[in-house]
Amino acid sequence: MDDKCSKRYRLLTYQSYSSTTPQHERLSWEVSPRAVLLRKLETALHDHQLDEAWVNFNGFKTLYGFPPDDLTSKLIMEFSYSADPCWLQRAYNLAVLICEEHSKKSLQVDILTKLSLPLARAQMPVPASVTLRLMLDRRKLPPMNVLWLVLFNMAKTDTGTHLASNFLIQICDCFLDSSAKKDQLAKLVKPDTMTFNIVLDGCVRFKSSLKGQQVLELMSQIGVTADAHSITLIGQIHEMNGLRDEVKKLKYHIDGLPSTFLCHYQQLYNSLLNLHFKFDDIDAAAKLILGMHIPRNSATIHEKYRRESQKPHLVSIGSDSIRSGLKMQIVPELLVKDSILQSQTELELVTFRNGKILLRKRALAKLVGGCRRHGRISELSEVLYSIQEDYHKLEGSNLCSEVIEACVHVGWLETAHDILDDMEKLGGRSMSLTTYMTLLKAYYGKQMLKQGNGLLRRMRKSGWLVDVPDEVVASSCSSEISGIEYSSSKCTSGLADFLFQEADGEEKVMSPTVYELNSTIYFFCKAKMMEDALKTYRKMGHMEIQPTVQTFAHLVHGYSSLGMYRDITILWGDIKWNMEKSNLALCRDMYECLLLNFLRGGYFERVMEIVDYVKKQNMYADKWMYRCEFLKLHKNLYTSLRASETRNDAQKKRLQHVAAFRKWAGVV
Repeated sequence: MDDKCSKRYRLLTYQSYSSTTPQHERLSWEVSPRAVLLRKLETALHDHQLDEAWVNFNGFKTLYGFPPDDLTSKLIMEFSYSADPCWLQRAYNLAVLICEEHSKKSLQVDILTKLSLPLARAQMPVPASVTLRLMLDRRKLPPMNVLWLVLFNMAKTDTGTHLASNFLIQICDCFLDSSAKKDQLAKLVKPDTMTFNIVLDGCVRFKSSLKGQQVLELMSQIGVTADAHSITLIGQIHEMNGLRDEVKKLKYHIDGLPSTFLCHYQQLYNSLLNLHFKFDDIDAAAKLILGMHIPRNSATIHEKYRRESQKPHLVSIGSDSIRSGLKMQIVPELLVKDSILQSQTELELVTFRNGKILLRKRALAKLVGGCRRHGRISELSEVLYSIQEDYHKLEGSNLCSEVIEACVHVGWLETAHDILDDMEKLGGRSMSLTTYMTLLKAYYGKQMLKQGNGLLRRMRKSGWLVDVPDEVVASSCSSEISGIEYSSSKCTSGLADFLFQEADGEEKVMSPTVYELNSTIYFFCKAKMMEDALKTYRKMGHMEIQPTVQTFAHLVHGYSSLGMYRDITILWGDIKWNMEKSNLALCRDMYECLLLNFLRGGYFERVMEIVDYVKKQNMYADKWMYRCEFLKLHKNLYTSLRASETRNDAQKKRLQHVAAFRKWAGVV
């Protein structure tokens, strides 16, 4: 050390000791300055004095560079034990500095493992994801139970879920690449079912349907078996993407299970029923509802379950007829105990009670509204007649009376009367006087005297109001008649409210044709039949049907699977037009998909267009992923070319876009 540096160090050390040590422990000039500062760092770490340790570390690093590996690692660990985000950030910054800028320094993988979990728990998903990626770069991963906890805590936020998904995708890519090379790394990095479940659960909670679709397809590619929780999550992802046929495939394998498993699959029934309503397929909805009420304790079901228990089933993604298509392994009977994932919340359309899946009032309202819209009241009555006993036994309610009274309350008098007629013909559970009085009051209240008098005659045939004159009934049916008080209290809330919502929301509902055409486009794209997919897309324009994000996502993924990046740039023009003219709002997953494809195709002007959209909408961008993709494909692109050396304006413009991307993504 030269004289100038030595004097500077002695002054720094003397000032530090003057303020922190007793007089008899002051610095002896005969002791090596380096050793003294190291000793001070060791003491501060031993006493858990983080501020003192940080001062001494920086002092040592300024004069001598990094301390020995064991002290540096211990410093990172001490910082990571703190609940203060400031110290966690310093631990992370130090770890990244060592790993990226000082490759000669070695930081043990277990240090990164111990750092990743507190970062995730402190809701610092970006540093947590970088720490995991640094480990993967070293061909290592945390123990699986630690990885679960890190991803679980990351997936508590939208950004964290996005990064957890991208990291899982990175692991899968690493596994597939290693497997193709027959590298032993493949066994070390292969994620398990729980890892996928954690990420898929986050995608469902934060409505990241496109990312969820990508993750579940990777689950199939690397051969991870889906358990009961996976199946319900996958069903929800398909539900968000409007892929009804995919959910129906899953349900096929659930139908053979005994009733003891039904509570684990009520979410799947909820998803499929919701899709039937979105497709406006009342027949399919009615069939599903009736099937939910069929007893599952038959000997045939139990024998089938005994033979096939724990046996994997293959479920195709896309068409069953595509040989090269993806197949997912599922084991519907596989239930995971002590899962770190929370149990499912209350569902919108169905509920589970005493071994049965029952309709909630919102689902019943959708069924009634759909049947009324299509003039299918007789079919509605048959469904109500078939399932009413279960509701009477389990809830003590008269389902048909409740539906009739709710219809009266929202003004659907003809529908209520038709159901009443059908119930009498079918011989269902007798309607109460209150039900008849509800309809009768509505008729007289709206001066529908002919209908009211007809209903009154029917009531008298049943033995009600026999001795009450017509005039008295007409004038006083809203109050008390023969000691019977009319009440519609159970209609003023619950089912009637949902029927009002159905009536108000009919104009706002997306056309079922959109879902049908999107499903067709999805099928063609999975089959790599892009001409047919494009014809279907153009058909939407001829029919004046607004494409959705899913429409464009299917097309982009289809073109991407064939490396047709130029076609994606053409499609991007359509997407922009729809964004400007039809208020199409792209999600972050869609922007990410477009940006990656433009990056792979080398269309940097389009890349920067996407970057501008992401900036304007203040969306988080996973620059680490984009940076890695760029370095993999375009590492040396224009590194030595200057603007003055470009051949033409087009090359000069491209050079500018490449430079802009490098700056934005942090590519050195």
